[in-house]
Amino acid sequence: MRAGLLAPSEWLFLGLVIVGFGAFVIALGKDMSWDFRNYHWYAPYAFLNGRMAMDVAVAHQASYYNPFLDIPFYLLATKISSWFALGVLGMVQGANVVPIYVMARSVLRLDENRLAAIAVTAVCMTGGLTIGLAGTTYYDNVLSVFALSGLAIVVFYRDELENGSLLRGMTIAAIAGFIVGSAVGLKLPQAPFALGFAAALIAAPGDTKHRLTRLAAGGIGGVIGVALFSAYWLMHMDALTGNPLFPYFNDVIQSPLVANDSYRDMRFLPGTFTKIIGYPILFSWNWHIADDLPFIDIRVGLAYIAGFVALGAWLFKKRSNDPLLEPKGARIIFAFVIVSYLAWLKVFAIYRYIVTLEMLAPLVLVGFVGMLPFTRRARLIVVGILFFAAIVTARSYPADKTNVSDPYVQSDAFPIPDPDHAMVLMTGEAPLGFLAPKIPHQIPLLRIDGWMIQPDDGTRLTAQMKARVNAFKGTLYTLSDAVELQRTRKALADYDLAIRWPGCRNIHTNLGGPYLFCPLARKLSASNDGSKP
Repeated sequence: MRAGLLAPSEWLFLGLVIVGFGAFVIALGKDMSWDFRNYHWYAPYAFLNGRMAMDVAVAHQASYYNPFLDIPFYLLATKISSWFALGVLGMVQGANVVPIYVMARSVLRLDENRLAAIAVTAVCMTGGLTIGLAGTTYYDNVLSVFALSGLAIVVFYRDELENGSLLRGMTIAAIAGFIVGSAVGLKLPQAPFALGFAAALIAAPGDTKHRLTRLAAGGIGGVIGVALFSAYWLMHMDALTGNPLFPYFNDVIQSPLVANDSYRDMRFLPGTFTKIIGYPILFSWNWHIADDLPFIDIRVGLAYIAGFVALGAWLFKKRSNDPLLEPKGARIIFAFVIVSYLAWLKVFAIYRYIVTLEMLAPLVLVGFVGMLPFTRRARLIVVGILFFAAIVTARSYPADKTNVSDPYVQSDAFPIPDPDHAMVLMTGEAPLGFLAPKIPHQIPLLRIDGWMIQPDDGTRLTAQMKARVNAFKGTLYTLSDAVELQRTRKALADYDLAIRWPGCRNIHTNLGGPYLFCPLARKLSASNDGSKP
């Protein structure tokens, strides 16, 4: 392994896991989760078709997310076939097995090292949310490949980082930093892992000169990775809205288009000291505390508890002289996990964002238990019991799925006789972005009511939309979820619009619905006779 070679049985294991994940995702079917229907399909469509200055808030705040992460799957699913796109997505998600196995194989200190690495890696890849996210387009389990790969490079080359030339160490750190930085550039919630990666570079062995030079090189590589995948988008958003992170952190950046609010989801941030200290234990048993996606998994909680026990053993100088993980490699992994977790806890506290740590938790657990002052046999028994407990208690609840068929998104045709002179207004909180490609491309889509914007919010963006609607001379339509009819009527009333009920149609899709699509009339000139739908 240290020579960079894997035995055929190891290649077979890695290949089977990757292909198995691909087959598993195809068997699960298409992702029809709320986020997919809201923006994971719309964002690449809008970018590739130049709609950013044409549409407004179609996918709420997510309308303005960096679309580059979504483009590959969108192109595969629209240009080739649904099953192929899902298979590729599943295999990429299964590729987490490679960096995890490389680290386990490199740091485990057991007689049957190869078999032990396979066993630990298998436990790492079967977490509650690790399986639950399979086949979804949240992409946290895709970007984990980046973060884990950057960490694996540091762990694997720790001897070169300690004793090699400064140039060699800088090159290794820069490559690893670029990989981690790329994940941050593609999705900003990966930022805690950049801090964890910096901590890993510091924790890697070596003198002060080696540490400082590789930290600088890793930082430069990380900045290049971030810039490569986000610089264009940040500048584009700044030019379009006045806020490169629009609409987030607008309480600081203050784009004139929306309210001076942070727009962050802070529902899961632990507010009390007690909750902060016990957070991994709390969310191990009650997923509602840390996520909207259901899962049950105690791996992170077990590793957290084992960490405190190991810390106590270290403070009282009772730790084992025969740890189960090679100390230098273990120190790198521990530093990455601890700093990443603390940064995440401060900024997000949404469990899905640390599925990377769920994957690493079993290896970390082995490291902490391996430090305890018991016989090797006793420590291995404890690890086995804890692994068994984690596996039998884990529960995965895959996101909503539907059968695999082409095209990926299917819907009724929208009855728009003159698309060159039409505008569609969206209302409510329902995810409607996935329907945008089914509407004639020349039609502008404006969400006049939703999470980010309401007709009476007093923002400049709402004022601009009202001006566009008032000045529009063609036919106006509304698109909404049928269950939000009351909210739709109120929003339209604020725009002096009313639904022309005889022209309404239900739009059926393969990913949800039906959705209500209606022509509109201006109240001052229309005769809405009050008839019901």
